[in-house]
Parts: sequence; C-alpha cells; structure tokens
Amino acid sequence: MQNAAGVGVAQAPYDPNDAYHAVVSDLVSLVEHVENSLRLIEQMIAKEVSPGAPESSTNVIMLDDVYSNYTKAAAAVQACDFNIGIALRSLLDSGNDDPYAASLPALSLVEA
Repeated sequence: MQNAAGVGVAQAPYDPNDAYHAVVSDLVSLVEHVENSLRLIEQMIAKEVSPGAPESSTNVIMLDDVYSNYTKAAAAVQACDFNIGIALRSLLDSGNDDPYAASLPALSLVEA
C-alpha cells in the first residue's frame, strides 16, 4: 500500500482477534487497577476507625463526613468493578474456544 506521498508503506492485515485480545487485556488491567483502588480505600477506612489510630484519641473528633465519603467511594468503586467484570465476562463467554481467555487471571469480584 502507498501513502499520499507515493512512498510504499507496508501495513499488517487487520486481525479482529488482535482487537479482541487488546480489549480483553485492557479490561483485565482495569479490573486489577479498580481492585487495587478498592483495597486502598478499605485501608483508609480501617485506619480512620481503628481504636489505636491517632485520630481516635479522646481529643480528636471524627467527622462523619470523612468516613461517609470513604464508604461512598468504596461503593462506587465496587459498582465499577462489578460492571467492568460483567463486560469482561461477556466478552470471555463469547469466545469460549479462545485459548487466550483461559490464560487470563481469575477475577475475584466478577460473578456474572
């Protein structure tokens, strides 16, 4: 194939499996990232409410707003994790005979 300037440019043929694998890989990476974020939020919640934390001393007042924001964020991240998992599972289910799908890591929160 040639570009507009007339210089020959070789292009690889389009392979729909490459696009499928790229989407699945991106979704797996996104699930892993979302789950890491959820773990961080849960650690922050635990730190805020643990009895030995400096914030829990008698002269420090715990604002419900802070804890509430963490729980809202955790709920939103869990919903993202679940919905991304559904998308990923439906892609994987559509390619049941794909050996690539069998090599992907197990998903912890995805049970569609």
